[in-house]
Amino acid sequence: MKFQYYSYFTLLFLVFSCSKKAEAIQPTVGDVTESVYASGVIKADNQYTVFATVNGILQTIKVTAGQTITQGQLLFEIENKKADLDTQNAQLTYQLSTENSRYIQDRIAEMEMKVQAAKNKLILDESLWNRNKKVRALEGISEVDFEVIELTYKSSKLNYESTKKQLAQLKAQLANDQNRNSNRLKYSQESQSDYNIKSAFAGRLFDVLVKEGGLVTIQTPLAIIGKSDSFLLELEVDENDMARVAIGQKVVLTMDSYKGQTFEARVGKIYPIMDERSRTFKIEAHFVKPPQKLYPNLTAEANIVIKTKKNTITIPRSYLIDNQYVLVNEDEKRNVKIGLSDYEKVEILEGLKKEETIYTPKQ
Repeated sequence: MKFQYYSYFTLLFLVFSCSKKAEAIQPTVGDVTESVYASGVIKADNQYTVFATVNGILQTIKVTAGQTITQGQLLFEIENKKADLDTQNAQLTYQLSTENSRYIQDRIAEMEMKVQAAKNKLILDESLWNRNKKVRALEGISEVDFEVIELTYKSSKLNYESTKKQLAQLKAQLANDQNRNSNRLKYSQESQSDYNIKSAFAGRLFDVLVKEGGLVTIQTPLAIIGKSDSFLLELEVDENDMARVAIGQKVVLTMDSYKGQTFEARVGKIYPIMDERSRTFKIEAHFVKPPQKLYPNLTAEANIVIKTKKNTITIPRSYLIDNQYVLVNEDEKRNVKIGLSDYEKVEILEGLKKEETIYTPKQ
């Protein structure tokens, strides 16, 4: 009985194996496209993440997700008591410097009078020295008297130069004090404005990522803003394929949100640096005709078309063995030369005619 039992199942196995014949097809003539695979997400045009430039407690959120935003619109307020105090102190210092500047201006006016007086005396003493120099040449004045006149002239000259320097120093002091305190006030006012976070562009507020009362830092993402009616594709391409990608190439993409549909785009921008972690390059592509509804961060899979060849012999990729053989006469391997290929089919350049039959490789 055991022998009959095993013989029965052996027979069934042989019958089943023999009935499972290799599938046969003939090559087809058609188009084949070589493409590069890329994956990525949908981004709003000018999409950016809002960050604060200071650390602090988020006091007020002035906007809600989904609303339209204008350029310069106030989005968030961070608690700024210290900034208020710094600004008030800077204003007091500026006011005090303004009052002190009046005193310095009075001193400048006084020094200008001294400079003018010193200049007048210098002109007089120089004229007297020049006249007596001629008289001395004629021995009409003693050596001692001439030396007194010459010493007076030199002293006037030194006094004039000294008063001019003092006047210049006072003017420089006034200018420096005014500029320093004015800049300090402007810096405090600008620092205070950092606590009011505004939108850099007009667009749509897609999401608010924080809550009131929480601590935010300069590394905390606060919101996402971008154009509401303009979207693009942000794709990642493997470094091994990047050399074949160029601006203007056609992109065919699919999205989970639109199953069964394909969309066309064009490569618009290539970022010329590789991400060391993922070993990929980032590119941007723009829709030729976008879907009716799009949202940021929708996922997409794409094929960037490198080149297309028409009216060529092709076979399914599944019928190709080790990228160089096909099966003919059910079990005979034949060497073929292949050309372009995509994820479904491959071009046959040599070794196979369109009238011949090929078979699925044996498993």
